[in-house]
Amino acid sequence: MSSLIKRSGAFEHRNPRLFVLFTTLYNARAYYPILAIFFTDLGLTLDQYVLLNFAWAASIFLLEVPSGAFADTLGRKKLLVLSAALMVIEMGLLLFAPKGGGALLFSLCLVNRILSGASEAAASGADEAIAYDALPEENRDSLWDDVLSTAMRWRAGGFLIAMTLGGLLYDPSWLTKVGLTAIPIDLAHRLPMALVFLQSLVCLGLALRLEEVTEPHIGDSLSRCRKAFRLTLGTARHVFTTKRIAIVLIGGLLIDAVTRNFATINSEYYRLIDIPAWAFGFIGSLVAVGNWFVPAIAKRLNHRLSPLGVLGIAAIGTIASLFLLAPAWPWFGLIPSIIVMSLLGFVSFTLSKFLHSEASSDQRATMLSVKGLAFNLGYGGYSLAFSFLLAKLRDGSEGALQSALWWQAAAMTAILVPYFLWARWTSKKDA
Repeated sequence: MSSLIKRSGAFEHRNPRLFVLFTTLYNARAYYPILAIFFTDLGLTLDQYVLLNFAWAASIFLLEVPSGAFADTLGRKKLLVLSAALMVIEMGLLLFAPKGGGALLFSLCLVNRILSGASEAAASGADEAIAYDALPEENRDSLWDDVLSTAMRWRAGGFLIAMTLGGLLYDPSWLTKVGLTAIPIDLAHRLPMALVFLQSLVCLGLALRLEEVTEPHIGDSLSRCRKAFRLTLGTARHVFTTKRIAIVLIGGLLIDAVTRNFATINSEYYRLIDIPAWAFGFIGSLVAVGNWFVPAIAKRLNHRLSPLGVLGIAAIGTIASLFLLAPAWPWFGLIPSIIVMSLLGFVSFTLSKFLHSEASSDQRATMLSVKGLAFNLGYGGYSLAFSFLLAKLRDGSEGALQSALWWQAAAMTAILVPYFLWARWTSKKDA
């Protein structure tokens, strides 16, 4: 962190510095700890909200790899500027979404989720690639470890602030407990969105200051688009036909899908275990504090073990946490929920380090986007299945969410255990 402030080491170069600031402000969003209850308080059901997350993932599925290829062919800066501009629009929609608006509310939220997915797709791969290729080729891998670790720690610090503010702003009832006048609840529910809207404007300014460090492919727009799709198909073919890459990618996908789905509904889980809404932000801050140590742990394990071995450890942690979530013990349920969300950063670090070592410079953003495509396809499919499960259980019982958590724990055990046993056997056989 100090090297970023002093502009030393990897951060002598502008792009890595701006990358850390961009990724921090882009990802540390104050609405995260209350996102599920924000949508349900507006008038949506929980299964509608999860269905919207499927739409979010579907938009990334359609745009993730093309956006990475366009970043490699048209220019990475252009994609990042587009990403920030879409973030501005998506946050504007949430600021003015009508409460209890019925079909209009659902339509606006659907547009928001699609634009959010498009923004994520445009940034995915291009942000890391424009920072990575700005580093000198000598000791580039070592310098990138420093950039990635610093970015994760800054994001953790950003989350610490954003999560705390998000919960406190959304539920101002704590103000009356300290003798102050509470903010009107309808206004309070919009404040986290207003804060992230301001962040989106800063992200747009940062994206405009980035320097394009690789020459986009020459030719007219049509030829470059054709080049982008050829690069997309070639990179996807390489990823999914190279066994050592495919095995690691799928292992990370399986863990990411379930942990990310829980991260999107965690505020409903907190309500289930009797946590007051004003405390949601502090819980998010605890996750951010935990994530401060994740890069060091992940870096150490990735130096000692293979990527598959590191993901195997993550799989064990995921299964144990899912079974501890399902009983929905008041307050104690926070412990496994924090572990589950910390695993997101752990898996992300492992996959990023692995894929950068496998990718050539001219297809780096595209390969990272293939990873994003696979992960969001997995997450989208999983969230859709979870939405159908919630809707089915909601027809039969009042404890739909808790019942779904038990089904989830059993299903993921049945998937993860056989997969990693098979992957370990296959890797040993090919060694």
